[in-house]
Amino acid sequence: MSKLAISFAQLSCNIELEALQAEVGRLLQHNSWVAHVNTADYQGEWDVLPLRCQQQHLNAHPILQGFSINTGDNWENLPLLQHCPAIEAIFSQLHCPIKAARLMRLKAGAHITEHRDHRLSIEFGEARLHVPICTSADVSFIVNNKKIPMHAAELWYFNADQPHQVLNQSREDRINLVIDCVANDWLCQQIKADIL
Repeated sequence: MSKLAISFAQLSCNIELEALQAEVGRLLQHNSWVAHVNTADYQGEWDVLPLRCQQQHLNAHPILQGFSINTGDNWENLPLLQHCPAIEAIFSQLHCPIKAARLMRLKAGAHITEHRDHRLSIEFGEARLHVPICTSADVSFIVNNKKIPMHAAELWYFNADQPHQVLNQSREDRINLVIDCVANDWLCQQIKADIL
């Protein structure tokens, strides 16, 4: 990988935060939230609500829906997204193939320890995007020793192949919409155009 690989970049996206937070408030009552499976990578509580999964897992357990994200080409929305127009409005602004999507909740006081998701960056044809929905100044998302200046209702790419960690030092849960995409020409251009 090139030493000049981008660590993170903000992308242009119109996001209706109030509507998005209302949807997430309803989804917090859903029974498909599951603890993150990589228990060695965090301290405290970190859980996931799958929103898109591989077609073969549409009727499977939420663990398969949320964490079988590295293989296969046939991805579909889960039925609960039919009632989430604010989330679907974000998807509609992405002119690239969307693979997995999920809500990820890092509970108050929790810490995702430094790790890498190998080959998950635009240099390898993949992109992980984040939309902070519930967050605060006391949440630090650090990639390659640099803090991403994320705020609610923003869309961010980050290079998950580089070392990264997240600290929630607030008294509130942090909830992000996390979208894995194919890094096509459109998305790569957006990321490079908005380099920080």
